[in-house]
Amino acid sequence: MPKRPYTCYLAGLVLLVLAACAPAQKTGPADAVGAPAASPVSNAAYTARLPQDEIVYFVIPDRFENGDPSNDTGGIDGGRLEHGFDPTAKGFYHGGDLRGLIERLDYIQGLGATAIWLGPIYQNKAVQGTPGNESAGYHGYWITDFTRPDAHLGTDADMKELVEALHARGMKIYLDIITNHTADVIKYRECPENNCAYRSVADYPYTVRGGVEGEAINAGFMGDRPPFQTKENFARLTDSSYAWTPYVPEGEEDAKTPAWLNDIRVYHNRGDTTFEGENSLYGDFSGLDDLMTENPEVVEGFVEIYNDWITRYRVDGFRIDTARHVNPEFWRAFNAQVIRHAADIGIPNFYVFGEVYDPDPGALARFTRVDGFPAVLDFGMQSTLSRVLVDGEATSAFDKLFRADDLYADGAAAIAPTFAGNHDMGRFAGFLREKHPEMGAEELRKRVELAHAILMFSRGAPVIYYGDEQGFVPDAGGDQNAREDMMPSEVDIYNDNVLIGTAATTADSNFDPGHPIYQAIAQMAEIRTANEALRRGAQVTRLTELGGGVLAFSRLDGDKGEFLVAFNTRTEPRTVNISVDARSASFDSVAGACPAEVAATGTLTLSIEPLSWTICRSADWQAN
Repeated sequence: MPKRPYTCYLAGLVLLVLAACAPAQKTGPADAVGAPAASPVSNAAYTARLPQDEIVYFVIPDRFENGDPSNDTGGIDGGRLEHGFDPTAKGFYHGGDLRGLIERLDYIQGLGATAIWLGPIYQNKAVQGTPGNESAGYHGYWITDFTRPDAHLGTDADMKELVEALHARGMKIYLDIITNHTADVIKYRECPENNCAYRSVADYPYTVRGGVEGEAINAGFMGDRPPFQTKENFARLTDSSYAWTPYVPEGEEDAKTPAWLNDIRVYHNRGDTTFEGENSLYGDFSGLDDLMTENPEVVEGFVEIYNDWITRYRVDGFRIDTARHVNPEFWRAFNAQVIRHAADIGIPNFYVFGEVYDPDPGALARFTRVDGFPAVLDFGMQSTLSRVLVDGEATSAFDKLFRADDLYADGAAAIAPTFAGNHDMGRFAGFLREKHPEMGAEELRKRVELAHAILMFSRGAPVIYYGDEQGFVPDAGGDQNAREDMMPSEVDIYNDNVLIGTAATTADSNFDPGHPIYQAIAQMAEIRTANEALRRGAQVTRLTELGGGVLAFSRLDGDKGEFLVAFNTRTEPRTVNISVDARSASFDSVAGACPAEVAATGTLTLSIEPLSWTICRSADWQAN
């Protein structure tokens, strides 16, 4: 547990950065219930909860529930290549929307979730791609209008109703946001197919063309690398200032909102990134228009955009996409200003966490220290879960993971969102089936449940990827293959998947609260929510093995005692001696079988069934 609370950490960050850079009728399914339900957590107190108190449900709204079929084509005429709606194709809109989410809130809350991480909902370019390779912006990452919901997903009123319904239940909502890029609108004259390779800052530094001995351009433009100092320098850029010659196709001159996004001078225009070195910051992400985030106008513009979303809807946090592809100076300014704005309007624990797609804890920690992120998605945890539960590595991998927590800025590891799989890399169950095609359904289920138990009871804020609780198993891979529909699907490559724990397929409606994985996660969530130490308690590793599969750690609360949490990641039962706090002489069982007394001072002998978890609570703790 950090010595300073999360709110103090944020306050310090804000002061540091500000000192440095001040300046139709809708009909839902018959079994859906949309009215607010009683919350297990006080509705009045939800804003006071810390980020590590939450259990987060991550959902792509287009793939969840279709509450309003009238918006399926987003109000766009024509066929699938114009409006993007084709429920039979995995890469097109399927009809899920904000109204569908509202109608399924009982289901989400029944799972134990206290917050929804909502995939991007901003107006997207409906269809992109070269002829024969088109796909749609159903996922939300190809934004043209940053100021309103995508018409395929609903209206401003729908968004407000969703947030109000969540808050009435004592639940929070985190919006997925993007600042790195927009939809692909800008083209390059030198390459009609828009597949220009990246050209380096060294060769095209915005001051000369063709290397340091090249022809001078943009007289008075100071500095050949970001951060540049003034808006005036950026204003000198022209369409001949770049490594390639950018232009906007006829008819798309005003495609983006706010209007400043239509100015080619606020983009890098260097060609497609290979995700290596400097081009990871300055290159186009698969052709998407890469914003020049070192430009003060871009910083101010995005602060204004996303502060407005906070003000209009009173959202509770941001998950920030592609954080590693944006310069640190942008993040230190942006994060501090949106957190301060949220606090100023009565949202004291506004949660900002970045996506840094890297399993190395050291690389992740850098973004909390250098870039000023309060938290980043814990890809290190995801990698360790896969190595142990999928690849069969020893639990010593967790010891290495948790030892790296000290690399993070104060408190950042304790509030990191942890997860087993996601919409990009794929589902945890998919990793298991791909690695072990012979594995039986019961073992698959137990391993999926065990992965979620490790997330639920270790430090951080656990994230459940929608559909995992219904046993979804992609045939292979991530991205579009792992973005199945919860509503009845018409996609063949989804509907032939063999799901875990059910006879249903994705051709059915999969909102079954009786599903065994749903039930298991709900049980874990109830335990976690009822015991503050399992959310906020300091975590002390008690046992990992160099060649075995037992993991044990304690969550300590100075007033309420010790919770010992142990996991057996192998298929054989184990009896092990585990260190405990010397103040714990006897234990009660929270889950699984716990001995009533320690075997000796500071040692508990525990038997753990295969692929299972046990929680023991000290019964005679004496606080200091």
